Amino acid sequence: MKKMKLKKRYIIPLIVLVLIVAGGFLFRKPLTVLAFDLFLADQVEDKLQQESYQPLDQDTKVNEQVKPEPVALESDPFSVMLLGTDQRDNEVARSDTMIYAVIRPEDYKVLLISIPRDTYTEIIGYKDNKLDKITHAYAFGGQQMAKDTLEALLEHDIQYYATINFQGLKDAVDAIGGLPLPIKKDIENKGADHEKFTIEGGKSSYNGQESLNYTRYREDSDFNRTKRQQVFIDVFANKMLSISQIGKIPELLEIMGDNFKTDIEPSTIISLAKKFMSGKDMDISSFTVMGEGKRINGLYYDIADEEDLNEARTMIDNWMNPGTPVSQLIEPGKAANALEPKATAEAQ
Repeated sequence: MKKMKLKKRYIIPLIVLVLIVAGGFLFRKPLTVLAFDLFLADQVEDKLQQESYQPLDQDTKVNEQVKPEPVALESDPFSVMLLGTDQRDNEVARSDTMIYAVIRPEDYKVLLISIPRDTYTEIIGYKDNKLDKITHAYAFGGQQMAKDTLEALLEHDIQYYATINFQGLKDAVDAIGGLPLPIKKDIENKGADHEKFTIEGGKSSYNGQESLNYTRYREDSDFNRTKRQQVFIDVFANKMLSISQIGKIPELLEIMGDNFKTDIEPSTIISLAKKFMSGKDMDISSFTVMGEGKRINGLYYDIADEEDLNEARTMIDNWMNPGTPVSQLIEPGKAANALEPKATAEAQ
C-alpha cells in the first residue's frame, strides 16, 4: 500500500485552518465580545438611552439628604431593585416580583433576596407610611416608592432599579427560543379568582407564555411562587449569556422598548455586558424572606419572619462589602430558601 503524502503547499493552509478553528473555540468568549463591541454596542447604548434609561426623582425618604457615592460598577459590589410588574395596557400596575439584588462583578456572583408580594410593611411616602402589602408600593408611587419601601424593610440603600413588565418578559423568552424550566409535573391554575392555565410538565423547553405562567402560578403558596421566580431568573440569565444568544440582542432591544426601565446608565450596562460575556459563568444565590399568613381586617397578608429579615440584612452587609473575599461570602443559610430548581419543580 502506498503512503498518502500531502504536498507541502497544502500543509501550511491546513495548519492555518486548524489554528483558526481551534482559536475560535478556545477564544470564543473574547471573539464574541469583540463582535459585540464592533457591531452592536453603539446600537444597544443608543436604544437604551432613548427608550429604557429613566433616572428616578430625588429620594423622598425623611432625614436622608446625601445619596450614596457612585461606584465603579464594573468592579465594585452594587445593589439593584428588580421589579416584575403586571402592567396591562393603561391599568395601574403592581409589582408582582420584588427582589433586592447584590451584584459582585469581580467575583461573577449575584445574590437575590426576594420579598413576597403580600408582605405586610410600611409603604414609605404613602398616607403617613401606611401599613399595606408591599406590592402596592409600586401601584401607589412607582419605582421611587417601591425603592423607598424596600430600603426601609431591609434597612439598606438601593443604588439602582430595573423594571420589566409581563409583556416584555414573555416576548423576550420567545425571542431566545424558550427556556429549559425544571417542571416535572403539570401545573394547573384553576382557582375561581385566578387566571386559568395549565403548563405541561416534562418538556425540554417552555415558551414565553408558559414561562410567564410558571412565575405567576400561586395556588400552592406565595413563597413557592417567589422561589419559581428565582429559578426563572437563573435559567433566563444563563441562557442570555450564552454565545448563541448574542445575535438576538437587536430583536430583544425592540421587544424591551417601553417594557423595560432602569436608572443604570446605558454605557455602564454595555461595560457590564461585555464583562459578563467574556468571563466565567455567573453564580446566583437566592433567598426568600418567609412569613406567616394572617388576616387583618378581612384581608390576607404575610407577616415577615424577623429571623429571615435579619439574615437578609446580614447577607447584604456581607456581600456589599468589597473587602469580603469570595470564601467568606455568606450564602443563604436555610436549605428551604436556597435556590434549588430540582426541589422547586418537585414541589409543584
